Amino acid sequence: MDDKLVISKYIFNSRLIVGTGKYKNLQETAQAVKNSGAEIVTVAVRRVNILNKDEPLLMDFINPKEIMYLPNTAGCYNSEDALRVLRLARESGGWNLVKLEVLGDSKTLYPNMIETIKAAEVLVKEKFEVMVYCSDDPIACKQLEDVGVVAVMPLGSLIGTGNGIPNKINIKIIKDQSKIPVIVDAGIGCASDASIAMEIGCDGVLVNSAIAKSKNPIMMAQAMKKAVIAGRLSYLAGRMEKSLYANPSTSDENKIS
Repeated sequence: MDDKLVISKYIFNSRLIVGTGKYKNLQETAQAVKNSGAEIVTVAVRRVNILNKDEPLLMDFINPKEIMYLPNTAGCYNSEDALRVLRLARESGGWNLVKLEVLGDSKTLYPNMIETIKAAEVLVKEKFEVMVYCSDDPIACKQLEDVGVVAVMPLGSLIGTGNGIPNKINIKIIKDQSKIPVIVDAGIGCASDASIAMEIGCDGVLVNSAIAKSKNPIMMAQAMKKAVIAGRLSYLAGRMEKSLYANPSTSDENKIS
């Protein structure tokens, strides 16, 4: 089935994006990414070594020619820091497709949407292709789309909490109104959460902690891969209508008395 994820001019077979933080080591990171089938990995420029050749490089384990690196601004709390990090990423690695996140506070890691939109406006003017971590606010997501970002990435729940998607209605509204990809980012805790995101109609899911902090990250990566595929197929197939009362599986026609 020809069902590709299209972000700007890039085309992907997998709808699962995997983070590269929190694993025991880079070997485990690479194996989890392989098992996930992901074609995009997020890279926190401030935290993951992609520049210092005197220490183990992520590139030695995950080939950026085979897996697309998506530099992000994890750890940035204002637009100026976020802009500096992404400009550095483009200058050092040539990366133009980037993930913007500007955090509001260290306790919730909730996005500061005023600073996020401010940074997005500058990045779009500088010809970056910007994917944005944002709140599950349909108005904010529409504002980002109007600015010219290439994908919105509303949180399912707070980063690293594993609480899934408690507010499915907002995510559905965001998807219904958006003409750009909607990718659930943050809060996924298990495979069924990823499947639910896809059944809502989202274009993809980003998962990091749920894989890296599981008891068996390699196995969980494979579970996430299958969950995203299953959820997408379920969405495309179209679920049955709900009914208040039971409907028998077999017809009453020609029933033996």
